[in-house]
Order: sequence, then C-alpha cells, then structure tokens
Amino acid sequence: MLKHKNITFLCASLLALLSVFSFFSEVNWWLFLVVVLLWLGFIAWGSFDIRLGYFVKTYCNNPLEKQKKVALTFDDGPHPMTEKILDLLQQSGVKATFFCIGSQIEKYPEIFRRIIREGHLVGNHSYSHTTSFGFLSADEVEDEISKTNAIIEKISGKKVLFFRPPFGVTTPNLSRAVHGQKSKIIGWNIRSLDTVTEDENQILSRIKKKLVPGGIILMHDTSQKSVNVLERLLLFLQLENYGVISTEQLLKTPAYED
Repeated sequence: MLKHKNITFLCASLLALLSVFSFFSEVNWWLFLVVVLLWLGFIAWGSFDIRLGYFVKTYCNNPLEKQKKVALTFDDGPHPMTEKILDLLQQSGVKATFFCIGSQIEKYPEIFRRIIREGHLVGNHSYSHTTSFGFLSADEVEDEISKTNAIIEKISGKKVLFFRPPFGVTTPNLSRAVHGQKSKIIGWNIRSLDTVTEDENQILSRIKKKLVPGGIILMHDTSQKSVNVLERLLLFLQLENYGVISTEQLLKTPAYED
C-alpha cells in the first residue's frame, strides 16, 4: 500500500521529469495539470479511505488472524436505538465496541452506562461529529478528542485509547493532534453502509461478501434497519462458525489506559 511520503515523492518526481521534458520538447501545460490532478486525487483518496493509513497509522483489521474471528463495532451512539442493539447482543452473548459521540453521551448518559455495565468496549468518536471534521485545525481536532475523553472518564472512570474519526476521515491535522498521545486510530475493513443504504438485504449481503477472518465490521446503532440487519447477521455468523471478539482482543492492543 502506498504511503504518504511515497506518493508525494512519486508525484514530485513526475513533476520534475515533466519540467525537464517540457524544456526540451515544449510539452503542453495540460500534462502538468494532469499530474497535479493525480496528486490531488491521491490526497483525497488517502483522506477518505482510512484503511490506507495515509496520514496517520490506523488499525483496520488483523491480517494475521487465521481463525474465523471478527470484531463488531457501532458508531454514532449512544442513541435510543442503542437499547435494541444491546438487547440483541445480550441475547447472543456477544460483546461489541461502541464508538461514542461526546454530545450524545451527554444526552443519553444512562444508555452509555448500560453499554459499560454489560461489558462492551467504548471508544471516542469525537465530540460533535461535525461534517467539517476534515477541515478542522489540529487544535480543534485535539479539543474534539480530549473533550469526549473527559466525558467518558467522568461517567465510566475509563481512559479510552481508541479513537475513530467521523466518516473515517484522516488528515495531517489529525496526525498532529494525536502525535505524542497514546490514542490509536481504529478503522474497519468491512463497511456495512447502513446509514446510506435503505435495503436491509443489500446491507447484509455487503457484510457477508466482505467477511474475512480478522475483520472489523462497521455498523451504526442509530436506526431500526441496523437493528434488523444485526439480528440476521448474528445468526449468520453463528451458522458460519464465526466468533465475535472484542476489538482489543482482535488487534491485541488495549482499549483503555491502565
């Protein structure tokens, strides 16, 4: 997988090569434009595909896991619908990881306490989950993280290490914000798209097709359709002899600071 420095070096080399070539051959300026657009495309791709670890190290799966084991994660709660998700997980004896929004924890502290009480892991999913997260300064990103960490610690007594950026967007400012911290950026490699797809069969089918040992499944605990899909998914995983383990077990890295 190409990393940030490699891509930047490649594009810089192409620009230098074209500059030399244009000096001798009068290359049209549109070729320069093509290279610049390619470079911008790489930057955008690196920002929006968390699996690349383009700007900051990310944990999106465990490729070394050969047994049928996956982790189940939920974003954007706590939410009234989280209660139904928790009911299903309790019935199945499955533990998940909930990446919680700070402002949502403030709205639904009792639901958050239930997540903790029933043995699930919690992670930081920013305070506001703003759609402009990718444009925040390093200080603003750090504030989003630290504010939510403080809320989680106040209610649960736990110092979380897992952070999942809203929409999976990673930026140089995110890298600067977590530099020197113990925060670990947690992504996924099995995205359900349950917030944008209305057809429950499609959502379930997408997860099934991408299912692999060591995978991290991304769902949301904010809608009835996700509850319905989860019910069917848990049955499917059981029939296929897949074990659902915690994210920290899968990644072999702690979710909380000692």
